[in-house]
Amino acid sequence: MDQYAGRGAWVVAPRGACDLSSIRPLAEALGAAGEGRPKVVLDAAGITFADSSLLNLLILTRRTVDLRVAAPPQQLRRILEITGVDGILDVRATVDEAAAC
Repeated sequence: MDQYAGRGAWVVAPRGACDLSSIRPLAEALGAAGEGRPKVVLDAAGITFADSSLLNLLILTRRTVDLRVAAPPQQLRRILEITGVDGILDVRATVDEAAAC
């Protein structure tokens, strides 16, 4: 997982599956990223699979930090739409767009 500062936000970029068995490192990274930073962007481009564990993490993280989701792959975008989570998260096409708004 990559993490870096970019355009006034802290970017967290996981790679691979984000499911019950692999969500802990991402949860820790997002929790740490939210401490003292005004914006956090999840660069979702590298996520190859997502389940309700990721949705739950995104919702909980959004409660404590200004979280934006950038470049979600089709499978994740579809899950966000079906569940309505795209209505409570700021989802953008690119990391630059997510960090800028």
